[in-house]
Amino acid sequence: MTFRLTFCSLIALAAASPALAEPVFNRIASFATLDNMAGDEDRTRATSAEIMTATPDGKRLIYSDSPLGAIGLIDIADPRAPKPLGNIAMDGEPTTTVVLGDTAFVGVNTSESYAKPSGVLRSVDLAGGQVVANCDLGGQPDSVALSPKGDMIAVAIENERDEEVNDGAIPQLPAGFVLRLPVKDGQVDCAGKQVIELTGLAGIAPDDPEPEYVDFNAQGDLVVTMQENNHIVVIGADGAVASHFSAGSVDLDGIDTDKDGKLDFTGSLKAVPREPDTVAWLDNDHFATANEGDWQGGSRGFTIWNRDGSVVHESGPAFEHALVRIGHYPEGRSGKKGAEPEAVKYAEFDGARLLFVGSERGSAIGVYDVADPSAPVLRQILPSGIGPEGLVAIPGRNLFASANETDLGEDGGARAHVMIYERAEGTPAYPTIASQDLLGWGALSGLTLDPADSSVLFAVSDSAYKNQPAIYRIQAGSPATITDKIVISKDGKPAETIDLEGIAADGKGGFWLASEGNPEKEIPHQILHVDGKGAVQQQVALPEDLTAGSTRFGLEGIAMAGDGMLWMAVQREWKDDPKGQTKLLSFDPATGEWSGVRYPLESGEGWVGLSELAIHDERLYLIERDNLIGPAAKLKQVTSVALQGLKPAPLGGALPLVEKRVERDLIPDLQQWNGYVQDKVEGMAIAPDGTVWTVTDNDGVDDASGETFLWSFTLGTQTAAK
Repeated sequence: MTFRLTFCSLIALAAASPALAEPVFNRIASFATLDNMAGDEDRTRATSAEIMTATPDGKRLIYSDSPLGAIGLIDIADPRAPKPLGNIAMDGEPTTTVVLGDTAFVGVNTSESYAKPSGVLRSVDLAGGQVVANCDLGGQPDSVALSPKGDMIAVAIENERDEEVNDGAIPQLPAGFVLRLPVKDGQVDCAGKQVIELTGLAGIAPDDPEPEYVDFNAQGDLVVTMQENNHIVVIGADGAVASHFSAGSVDLDGIDTDKDGKLDFTGSLKAVPREPDTVAWLDNDHFATANEGDWQGGSRGFTIWNRDGSVVHESGPAFEHALVRIGHYPEGRSGKKGAEPEAVKYAEFDGARLLFVGSERGSAIGVYDVADPSAPVLRQILPSGIGPEGLVAIPGRNLFASANETDLGEDGGARAHVMIYERAEGTPAYPTIASQDLLGWGALSGLTLDPADSSVLFAVSDSAYKNQPAIYRIQAGSPATITDKIVISKDGKPAETIDLEGIAADGKGGFWLASEGNPEKEIPHQILHVDGKGAVQQQVALPEDLTAGSTRFGLEGIAMAGDGMLWMAVQREWKDDPKGQTKLLSFDPATGEWSGVRYPLESGEGWVGLSELAIHDERLYLIERDNLIGPAAKLKQVTSVALQGLKPAPLGGALPLVEKRVERDLIPDLQQWNGYVQDKVEGMAIAPDGTVWTVTDNDGVDDASGETFLWSFTLGTQTAAK
């Protein structure tokens, strides 16, 4: 019942009329951290946005950038148009920054090694952009917190373990501790620092506490997580340990426990240590932890606690289940810590008491109403960049921001980003698609319409779930709803060695499917005919004289013409194709005959190829795109080729070259969610009235933001560019 209510609450909020709906968060801008580099710097270098804060006026964001050894600054005076303010070198690894007035206090790790940890608190004059003072911390800092009154800074000196030593087991000395540093006249009083020892408290490794995160409440109390020790400590305003307790464990049911190429939420784990990472006070008596896990645990959710250690609320798998429903579950982490909630942030917006929970691996942020801490209510899930690490609330400006640390530039993927959201009346723009139940979905790579009901679509997922190829039934709406999942089977078992990239309804209750082959992995190029239950009725391999020159860039899309002919797009040139040309193949199911034409591809950076094919009003419609992401993406478009008069030639000889017509630039469409432009627009279906449905492939979440965008437009229209 809880899971159904969670899904229904998201649907109801999205569907509520703007006049009646309570305010919601929507993303209004994104900022790539590489844009803080100077023009003559090497922008291919790795960069990151980790822990982040805002200046007191809420008009600047400051994030730590460990790869660059700097803090980055962003001007958000106009939050819809963030501007770079550059980086300030820290001569070490910055961890956390807090701001008082126009001074930023930055914890910086200067350790020579794990065995010889060291660190400083650097005072940075934000007006001049220079370090003006340093305070030796006597160890490696992690979290830094500023008291609400501005009179005290606390630092968690973690002295973290070396995960390459003894399989990362603790203890590994020297021991960490917590520091309290008085602030006088806006400056840190280093001479007045107080060392609070935490040894002897935890039951796991009492000699090696490794404090992870600290947070102040309004009366000056500190709460400290000791993640590897699965322990929590409350320190009073006098600097003495007031209480401490084990973070305990959680029994988890309805979860995916195996990294096996399929989504199966029927597993269970017992007595999983919470191992909390981030902690945030809700008031003077309650705090919340994100139970990411590190060494031996990670319970995939969050917990709300009384300060005496009693549990007020345990989310269990509910947060992860909410991510499953919107396609943000990272199957590649099933054997470990699942969605890994790493960050929590509490704030009050116009009296609404909200807890934000960031999933590092699911790359999304849950927004919970915690007016009653014992019964949090999920209000929204926000799309984020990859790996949200730092969360910032700016209630005075109705703004929220996330720092997303993962930089995949070396692999041609998305760069690290900061995302900015605004709270206002309206409806959530995200998710665009969600499932009713724990069906498990993602990596949508092909679309078709139900011939009997143009409000129903069917999609397929690609090899991200290689051991569970599936068809998904989708009811159009806002958001669209996945109502069924049909696993493709052969001889009663999930079909193997297929990579579904296209789907076409056969008009008789079944489907034709296009499977992209890969000669390097001995996966055949083929099409399959399945019945309405997903059972394979026929497998048709592409002719050998055609596949002799094939590559791993195979079939991407399949459609059935009115005469019963099947048309398929080959993504890129094969070895027998002229440069810049690929093939459109036709197959007659009645005779088994193959034929084809050549299609001229645009030139561009990266590579350019076809991702989908659909048929409408005697024309073949195709998605043609580059493989680039973010600002590098230049080509995402819909084109068409006239079927009338098209005469495909038998394979093996010369194939005629078709003329194409560009129908729509999809980049403005992809910009409407105010994140970075996604690279994989891979599904398209066209209704009889000319409505075009388009969907992106979220790559199964691993090494991707997990965002899936499903939207529609009408042929002959064009979204205005931003």
